[in-house]
Amino acid sequence: MSPRPHWLFGDQLGPHFLRSGADGPDPDAPLVMIEARSVFRRRRFHRAKAHLVLSAMRHRAAELGDRVRYVRAETYRDGLREAVGTGGEVTVCHPTSHAALAFVQRLRGVRVLEPRGFLVPPGEFAGWADGRGGRALRMEDFYRRVRRSHDLLMDGGEPAGGRWNLDHDNREPPPKGAATLDVPRPYRPREDGIDAEVRQDLDRWERDGEVAFVGRDGPRRFPATRREALAALRRFVTHRLPAFGAHEDAMLAADPVMSHSLLSASLNLGLLDPAECVERAERAWREGDAPLNSVEGYVRQVAGWREYMWHLYWHFGPGYRRSNALRHRRGLPEWFRELDADAVTARCLSTVLAQVRDTGWTHHIPRLMVLGSHALQRGWHPAEVTDWFHRCFVDGYDWVMLPNVVGMSQYADGGRMTTKPYTTGGAYIDRMSDLCGPCAYRPGDRTGEHACPYTAGYWRFLHRHRDRLARNHRTAQPVRGLERLPDLEELLRSDDGGDGPP
Repeated sequence: MSPRPHWLFGDQLGPHFLRSGADGPDPDAPLVMIEARSVFRRRRFHRAKAHLVLSAMRHRAAELGDRVRYVRAETYRDGLREAVGTGGEVTVCHPTSHAALAFVQRLRGVRVLEPRGFLVPPGEFAGWADGRGGRALRMEDFYRRVRRSHDLLMDGGEPAGGRWNLDHDNREPPPKGAATLDVPRPYRPREDGIDAEVRQDLDRWERDGEVAFVGRDGPRRFPATRREALAALRRFVTHRLPAFGAHEDAMLAADPVMSHSLLSASLNLGLLDPAECVERAERAWREGDAPLNSVEGYVRQVAGWREYMWHLYWHFGPGYRRSNALRHRRGLPEWFRELDADAVTARCLSTVLAQVRDTGWTHHIPRLMVLGSHALQRGWHPAEVTDWFHRCFVDGYDWVMLPNVVGMSQYADGGRMTTKPYTTGGAYIDRMSDLCGPCAYRPGDRTGEHACPYTAGYWRFLHRHRDRLARNHRTAQPVRGLERLPDLEELLRSDDGGDGPP
């Protein structure tokens, strides 16, 4: 009897998704991949993201050769019918979104296997969460458990270096007077004929009015194959990881990448396994090639935050996307939806929005403290903000963006995931970047011609939610500071309603 075919989604492209085992695909199973045009009709994705995903899928199909049946169809259902026939049986690894899981579970003959591409099995997380006894699920506690259970950066039963958390060493502003960090450039792939074919298809679809995109495309900046992803990982660990830690929260206008790995897209496409990423980083420290603070900072992002987001996505369930504890209702303005950086005067927001427009990527601090903070201060609807991040970032998937945006960036869950809203005035951006100096606005001004939209927005946000935030021990002191603002009435009168570009 021939084995069931195995269906690979477009974010299951690495060899670990084909590894056989107790709950894995048959090692001899024929493979199915489906390129569904409807995905791009449902959402207006960033053009560079659409190119990356299709390039990665088609490259993987070329590698697999005759073993795979690659189907281009209008929908997944149509493609599956063409690949295996009506009522055909297939296996598939657990998809990465609520909607995709519900879809495959409704299909007859589809057997869903355990999820892959993460360090912590679902049962392990469930046991940890249930064992909290109703206490809050905090990332720091989970991260320490992962470190222990996977023996990551451990010396016996203690954390390497004696401390679990080296964030204090990893919050340095950029070097004074530097336009860029003095580190080697990140890995850059070379495009090939498959990339050209994808770009031609996208051009044709747009020209024919079948799909529409935002942002700019090309040349491809992120790996589309396993070989490219491994080369990018090697280059990061060897040449860029040593300088990563200290300035991981810093921003420079001319250096959007800094020392960041640029591996999130490869991880989320399934081209890399998180275990190999953190193990290589730890090896670099143990061999004396990278300092502990840089390695711990990177391990925290991959083995801590990424795992935490994945499991909270499933733990909180589909209803989590409706969270809106602050009752923010404003829609995203057109200039933000269209990535119109040229319409924005505030240099920090204009610079970061241009980075998203041109590449589909910025690192975590511009996402949180420039883009997300502005949306939070303006009171934009968290579901719309989440959808924007999902569509506009090359590494954006539902499981990534839903908890990151709803829970952390927009505080829409009221504190189920974080202890306070992540927003601040212009002083933070000024301290952690070179973005404020040439700006038309002044980070210390709340009102007047040169009022910083972040500084003014921060105090308006505190005032709008003062009753809630006064009860939070981490925000009570800033709320009390409202009483000492001599220009509070003028500040509130100058609110533009949240739609115009700052």
